[in-house]
Amino acid sequence: MCGLAVLLLAVAPAWAARVDTNPMNYDPQVREAYQHFYNLDYEGAVERFQRFHEEHPGDPQATDYLLNAEIFQELYRQDLMDTTFYANDGFLSGKHATEENPAKKAQILALADEAVREADWRLSRNPNDIDALFSRAWARSLECTYIAMVERGFSSGFRLAMKAKDDAVRALQLDPNYVDAKLIAGVYEYVVGALPWPFKLLIGFAGISGSKSKGLAMLRDDGEHGVITSVEARTVTALFLRREGKYLDAIKVVRSLEAEYPRDFLFCLEDANLRKDAGEGMLAVQAYRDLLANAAKPGYFASAKLELADYGLGEALRGQRHYEEAAAAYEHAGWTPGVGPELKIRSLLAAGQCRDLSGQRQLALNDYQAAIATGPNTTRADTARRYLRSPYKGN
Repeated sequence: MCGLAVLLLAVAPAWAARVDTNPMNYDPQVREAYQHFYNLDYEGAVERFQRFHEEHPGDPQATDYLLNAEIFQELYRQDLMDTTFYANDGFLSGKHATEENPAKKAQILALADEAVREADWRLSRNPNDIDALFSRAWARSLECTYIAMVERGFSSGFRLAMKAKDDAVRALQLDPNYVDAKLIAGVYEYVVGALPWPFKLLIGFAGISGSKSKGLAMLRDDGEHGVITSVEARTVTALFLRREGKYLDAIKVVRSLEAEYPRDFLFCLEDANLRKDAGEGMLAVQAYRDLLANAAKPGYFASAKLELADYGLGEALRGQRHYEEAAAAYEHAGWTPGVGPELKIRSLLAAGQCRDLSGQRQLALNDYQAAIATGPNTTRADTARRYLRSPYKGN
């Protein structure tokens, strides 16, 4: 795997001008659906991909389009698409609260199985069918995404990821110009390379190697040349750069996405998140406030999760020691109607800490109790119980 990545990177200049992909990716109906998808109009995207899926029975790529839209619609519903949640190793440890919809889970897993079966059938007729290899890799990687982010089933998720990576690598071996496959191979390389050693032992993946640098190189190439996965490759590149503390590099990537999709709420949110992480202080605070002001304009965003911006605003204000204002922003996030349980607990715990730092003990107790009631069996609820006994005094 590592040798293959080095080889691909070494010969990249010779073939970078040529990109191979499934012709279906250029279909006007598909491109129109993706315009809705990247503007977070998931309902419009799902409707169009559903129609396209029905018009192309038995085609795993058409099934993958719908699977992709359904999964990210569900992740967005649960407030699980804020990169703040994944920017450090805390996501890998502890107990977290999610609100899984059994009917939606069944639908997603059925679509993933359908896409794999369709790809399997094509590969039984031609083991070197590159489009089918990519479609199967994509289906498995999407199912892995759902299992890891919603169910936090890391062991089963990594087994799927390994199968997806094998198909993606095989597609690249057959055709190094099939750049879209680098999303799957690149994410695998980076994530496995970044896992802390105790976690590798925990999930039974000792001896399996990855490389963060090779993963990022593959993702950058996909971000520049990919047809169907360019946006996703740049999105995860920005996340990984943020995780590495390379905030200015990450901002450049995110702003390339904002330039293409200026009404995508999440890209605008990530710009503000990165400004906060880069230490821009009150400029970051203003970026969140500007985002919230734009979201208040009718029709400015097709969909906006204001609780995510409020939480970011709380983080930025807290970093400037404006604790009362930070607590108010966190509480606004935590009590937003329909907020996901994980974000609600995070917000109310942080609000309680800021109330303690402001000397507002009773308000802090109220926030801690609300956090515990929302997710009594979570790691953050355990933390809140500790601060019920004695006030938070800062790190």
